[in-house]
Amino acid sequence: MTEQQEGIQSKTLEELQTLFTTLGEKPFRAKQLYQWLHQRLARDYDSMTNLPAALRARLARDYPLTILSPAHTQVSRIDGTTKYLFVLPDGNMIESVLMKYKHGNSVCISSQAGCRMGCTFCASAIGGLSRSLTPAEMLEQIYQIQLLSGERVHNVVVMGTGEPLDNYENLLRFLQILTGTEGLNISQRNITVSTCGLAPQIRALAKEKLQITLALSLHAPNQEKREKLMPVARKYPLFEVLDACRYYFEHTGRRLTFEYSLAAGINDSDEDARQLATLLLPMHGHVNLIMINPVRERRFVRPTREAAQNFKIKLEKYGINVTIRREMGSDIDGACGQLRKRFAGGQKERTR
Repeated sequence: MTEQQEGIQSKTLEELQTLFTTLGEKPFRAKQLYQWLHQRLARDYDSMTNLPAALRARLARDYPLTILSPAHTQVSRIDGTTKYLFVLPDGNMIESVLMKYKHGNSVCISSQAGCRMGCTFCASAIGGLSRSLTPAEMLEQIYQIQLLSGERVHNVVVMGTGEPLDNYENLLRFLQILTGTEGLNISQRNITVSTCGLAPQIRALAKEKLQITLALSLHAPNQEKREKLMPVARKYPLFEVLDACRYYFEHTGRRLTFEYSLAAGINDSDEDARQLATLLLPMHGHVNLIMINPVRERRFVRPTREAAQNFKIKLEKYGINVTIRREMGSDIDGACGQLRKRFAGGQKERTR
């Protein structure tokens, strides 16, 4: 991907200063541009009135801004959760979600157009991976939602379509820009990154010593079941993934979240609860039970609310810290990838 294709919003402040020096511009102009891009959320160069007209024209010609096009919006009548479908500059589609809580607004963003992890219960994996998103495209989801909603985003969850750690370098740059004081300055502690278990990348992320929350998509209490649900488990066995999670906690001091999607008759038995508790009791973490979202192309069925509550009680009796995730936007396309797939019409999107 060329520098222009990656997007000027993908550059850190230091990289912009280096670029401006190369262009023969004064370095302080880079800070002005950076603030327009990441604080004022400018949609075009013309609005950047404290930059010289000649510079604005040059930037517009050589460094077009990465702007996502809103294609469709679904708003829940139950709780106001809003799901957005955005079109990327190359025509690929991604989803983002705005969830409103008493403690502030949370946005769930995508890190890839499609996904190659192949989890059997997930709509995002249907059709495979088109490509990874640039830092600019990840940031732009948050910026667009702030502009469209007129409300400040307080928390960010990288848990939409795609595997964030499969887009590792772009994820790190995205986090740096998002949490920087010259940008939206969102606290690292208000950011959650989800992974299906790429053990080497979990260890690498631990060495960055960020204060983000890492969420492991676990979904099974043992290796055999996990392999059936999540093909990535064949490459990174459960013992290796959990060892990487321990390493993450030791290096960051941040407690992990273990996501566990309950599917009736698949992973919700008393024995599943016992095995899950045995697996996680030595871990420093919290279990987040999720009522699985039915996907037309998959045959998984969500358990009853009573069954989920019973599973929770069993885990608690074993000493596990657990909650059932509050369902948001249950009357709109709930599962990651459903809205995107519906609009894509099953056609293979363009790749690059």
